[in-house]
Amino acid sequence: MDRYIASERRYDNSEQIYRRCGRSGILLPKISLGFWHNFGAVDPFERSRDIVRCAFDNGITHFDLANNYGPPYGSAEETFGKLMSTDFKPYRDEMFICTKAGYDMWPGPYGNWGSRKYLMASLDQSLRRMNLDYVDLFYSHRYDPLTPLDETLQAIVDIVRSGKALYAGISRWPLEAFKYAHKYLQSRDVPLLIYQGRLNLLDRAPQEEGITEYCKENGIGFISFSPLAQGLLTEKYLNEIPEGSRMSRGRSLTSDRLTDELYSYLNRLKEVADRRDEDMAQTALTWLLSQEGVTSALIGASSTNQLLRNIRSIYSHPFTKEENDLLK
Repeated sequence: MDRYIASERRYDNSEQIYRRCGRSGILLPKISLGFWHNFGAVDPFERSRDIVRCAFDNGITHFDLANNYGPPYGSAEETFGKLMSTDFKPYRDEMFICTKAGYDMWPGPYGNWGSRKYLMASLDQSLRRMNLDYVDLFYSHRYDPLTPLDETLQAIVDIVRSGKALYAGISRWPLEAFKYAHKYLQSRDVPLLIYQGRLNLLDRAPQEEGITEYCKENGIGFISFSPLAQGLLTEKYLNEIPEGSRMSRGRSLTSDRLTDELYSYLNRLKEVADRRDEDMAQTALTWLLSQEGVTSALIGASSTNQLLRNIRSIYSHPFTKEENDLLK
């Protein structure tokens, strides 16, 4: 395997690439790289390595993982751990690495949800898989309606105080529980750095529920996962369902999403993208990054070409009023 030396020009456009995360000292790239798909044991390691190298060479310093990303569970973190050993160990302090726990990970009553036992055991396992002493950010990956919130949140407090994570994050919690978490963590001198939720042109729930507004008012960052609606906001599904796509596999995206109403909206998006001389994904990402309170868009990538196309949204020009109206 060839020795990796990062591009000397990776920070040339820092003023355009990075955005402050709420009221914190952390700057995150407007485009961050997620490991939900394409980095498991079923995926070619060389391709995964090329994508992560390409991201870092272009100033993408934030890498988003979770304990059960793969498939199989844990294997995305193992891929990342191998990359840390072979490529990125000299650059660890330039990277902002996160992981999460909250979804199904191992059998039995202690491998899921939000108990103190699960969160702490999961992070220890994640650190071993990733060949890290600590992560920069640790999330509660989902709201647990049965475990007392204080138990989940105190575990996060203790994780940060132990030095195994530098910052705390919340993912996909409802607004009232999110507010409680913010106040609980703040009162224990463990500020809540960021909220992760699904926000895109087809799903604006965090805006409608008041989550992005609460983040903005309280100095909390917001990062959107699935900013391209798992590929729906690209040219991929305009004419057919491509073989090998997520929809053709029928896992996290199913063909019943392709309604006449959706096709009508996607054609409007295509019209706006053509006017802007962009592809649909670039336009959708630019819209997301223009929303108040949004720090970063968390993208996946199955190739370096796809990654580079999406990174272009960092440099896109603002929307006109007419373009915004067409995307309502």
